[in-house]
Amino acid sequence: MSHPNAELIQRFYSAFQRLDAESMAGCYAADVHFSDPVFTDLRGAQAGDMWRMLCSRAEGFSLSFDGVEADEHGGRARWVASYRFSATGRQVVNRIQARFVFRDGLIVEHHDHFDLWRWSRQALGLKGLLLGWAAPVQAAIRRQAARGLEQFRASR
Repeated sequence: MSHPNAELIQRFYSAFQRLDAESMAGCYAADVHFSDPVFTDLRGAQAGDMWRMLCSRAEGFSLSFDGVEADEHGGRARWVASYRFSATGRQVVNRIQARFVFRDGLIVEHHDHFDLWRWSRQALGLKGLLLGWAAPVQAAIRRQAARGLEQFRASR
């Protein structure tokens, strides 16, 4: 029998497979902290809104996950998202390692790790291949994503 927090991770990614951002956000504590190489510091409702934005814009999307492990304090999973990056129309396959911290049956910390240069090569094509490793380009990717999230949140 799996730990309830492993079941929580399973529920989170199963909802993601269905692009059900409301169920995903429901797995988070109100004061959740989320980070990944693009969205480096989201707190509380920002994290749920990021998933709402991403799910609402998903094109050509599929997701698989495995390696789910959890105990009462923390957990991990591996997941792969395949989708069309809307800004360029290019197909992306992003392989992510996720770490979680739990409190009271909810996710209070969620940290995703992936290679941003690998992502940029797929999403941006030649520009990503040649410059995606550079700090200014990665900073521009982060700024654009943050602006997109701000605009999404303002329109809700």
